[in-house]
Amino acid sequence: MENRLKNKNTNNPGVRSAVQHLQKAIAAGGVAPKLLAPVHLRASQINNCSACVYAGVAGAKKAGDTDERLHNVAAWREAPFYTDAERAALALTEAATRLQDGAPGVTDEIWEEADAHFTEEQIGAINLEIALTDFFNRINRTIKEPAGKTWG
Repeated sequence: MENRLKNKNTNNPGVRSAVQHLQKAIAAGGVAPKLLAPVHLRASQINNCSACVYAGVAGAKKAGDTDERLHNVAAWREAPFYTDAERAALALTEAATRLQDGAPGVTDEIWEEADAHFTEEQIGAINLEIALTDFFNRINRTIKEPAGKTWG
């Protein structure tokens, strides 16, 4: 796969600044990077974004995650490697990301489970992580960004 953009430096610097502000807001939400990494990875898997899956695995390892856990993110419901809080975050991720599939979205049950494990600020950060990941997934799929790069 070859990237459709030959010169990525033509991007509007205002977009880069806006993304950096969103990343700072996510970090300020008080959620450990080790919990946010599987959220990013799962959304990227659902959206079939190989570039973000690749970068997500690299980021998760940097945050201290293990190969065992990373290899099982797609099957998190059946795998014994995740805490109840991580499962709540992954359920929220799937529900919010699968909106385009005609799924019901974030049900009250999914929200209540997340609310049982996280503060409102943390849920806000997780929700922003999901949305920002979906944003990058769509851009990368559109421009055919190939896997093999990390961004930080």
